[in-house]
Amino acid sequence: MNNWNFVARLGADAELRHTPKGEPVCSFRCAVDSGWGERKATTWPTVQLWGKRAESLKPYLSKGTQVAVSGEVTLREYDKKDGSKGYSLDVRAADVTLLGKAEKAEPKPSKPSADWQDDADAIPF
Repeated sequence: MNNWNFVARLGADAELRHTPKGEPVCSFRCAVDSGWGERKATTWPTVQLWGKRAESLKPYLSKGTQVAVSGEVTLREYDKKDGSKGYSLDVRAADVTLLGKAEKAEPKPSKPSADWQDDADAIPF
């Protein structure tokens, strides 16, 4: 059995293309974090989702979106432009679940706003 399950964030918007036979394929690269501290590492697999699910999910697969992916993983070898060998970790997704967009942290105010009043003295106890 060859199955990889992981949670990741998209590094760029997904791309949708069609095979010569017309089958839709949605591809995206995503960041999978593992470890912690000095041993923290990020793996960047390329995920391919096929069929109607590829077309239906494509509009929601944008940079920063968090997804859960389950699928078959392969290591693909290819020739780089400089003539050296390159490797790509590819996942043919059986399932992709949307988990949400990246949330932007809002800065916390450093001091109370001018219209804030301290009503502690008005408390009757």
